[in-house]
Amino acid sequence: MDLHGLLVQIIPNLAAIIELIGVVVVVYGVIRSLYLFIFSGGNLMASDPKLDLAKALAYSLEFKLAAEILKSVMIQTLDEFIILAAIVVLRVILTFVIHWEIESSEKSDLVHRLDEVEGNEKNNANR
Repeated sequence: MDLHGLLVQIIPNLAAIIELIGVVVVVYGVIRSLYLFIFSGGNLMASDPKLDLAKALAYSLEFKLAAEILKSVMIQTLDEFIILAAIVVLRVILTFVIHWEIESSEKSDLVHRLDEVEGNEKNNANR
């Protein structure tokens, strides 16, 4: 059996396992985010649940992208290549958007915490 034939048999199973890991990460992230949301008192403005979910989604997209890269070994027609390229581009764009959202949320939290610290210092100085 040649190497290509062996890869054609193995890669779909490996890609499916890697995609399943990505699904597990999403489910875990949703459950954890829901837990944080409930214990924040249902506060829609709480950043921890949103940030936690965004990180889980970004992490799961890395697994999905890895599976797509593995699938690229099996491409045999231009149509398959175009479809795979479109999927990879969309997932990369989603990853960048999610990472941007995470960074923006973390910066916002940091600014909010610094404002609180400065407010506390001013209150203590006025006493």
